[in-house]
Amino acid sequence: MPPSRIRFGIQTGQQFASWDEIVRIWRRAEALGYDTAWTYDHFVAVMMDPFDPCLEAWSCLAALAVHTERIRIGTLVTGNTYRHPAILAKMATTVDVISNGRLEFGIGAGWYEPEHVMLGLPFGSVASRCARLDEALGVIRALWQEHQPSITGAHYALRAAIAEPKPIQRPYPPITVAGAGERRLLPIVARHADTWSSFGSPEVYRRKIEILRRCCDAEERDCSAIEKQVLVPAAITSDLAAVAPLIQGYAMYQGISQDEARCWMLLGDRDQVCQQIDAFVAAGVSHFVLTLSPYNFDVFERFAADVMPRYR
Repeated sequence: MPPSRIRFGIQTGQQFASWDEIVRIWRRAEALGYDTAWTYDHFVAVMMDPFDPCLEAWSCLAALAVHTERIRIGTLVTGNTYRHPAILAKMATTVDVISNGRLEFGIGAGWYEPEHVMLGLPFGSVASRCARLDEALGVIRALWQEHQPSITGAHYALRAAIAEPKPIQRPYPPITVAGAGERRLLPIVARHADTWSSFGSPEVYRRKIEILRRCCDAEERDCSAIEKQVLVPAAITSDLAAVAPLIQGYAMYQGISQDEARCWMLLGDRDQVCQQIDAFVAAGVSHFVLTLSPYNFDVFERFAADVMPRYR
């Protein structure tokens, strides 16, 4: 069924912060009523000083499951290129058990080539990474649902594989597939995902959701049953000059103009931010994840106090 309400979450990259700070912000997010909290999956700091300490995503997620009680948790998103899907399925099941069924399983094709090069990990073309992701999701779903699945694929193989216990959530934790590719990625979303995560303006989402709808028709799925999620920087302020560095950094990160970046972000006073959220909702988005790296406690405190109550 389509999502019954708007959801809000935070993403905290494991850089620019100590472990104690990460725990503090997740506990506070839960207390403030956020629905989801997400780590990110990188082994080195991204787009900043690569020597900045960066903790591993799934290890953090297991520990954060113990430090929280209600909030749903996940990694936005796991790079499929970093781990064999059978190992990843076991890791995800373990976190679902530790969290008492609160895992949201996020995965993507992988994108940060410098990290692969420095660690000697195969990268490949967009086509090959998407093909591996598609196959990996089939492997993971089989391990979560079947008694002893056997699979012979182009990239992965299982032989009467044992995967016990199964996840607490049945048939399996909700799957979030992230990416923006229209030709290769969106068909994978239509085939496997419960949530699609990406970034862009409401106009970008409106166009891509229509493409996703056609992909869902080909898979005989109801596109409205797939939650649409946006990962978005935010700042609630009447002084946009003060957030100019945030706009500049996001534009550089995404490879877009600063004017375009403003349309991809939630910026302004409370009413302006709500108008921007309403535009996303009208396009079909129902899950907003604030990216908090470097961490800004004021942003997510004010967002919870000023914005979220309008959508509860």
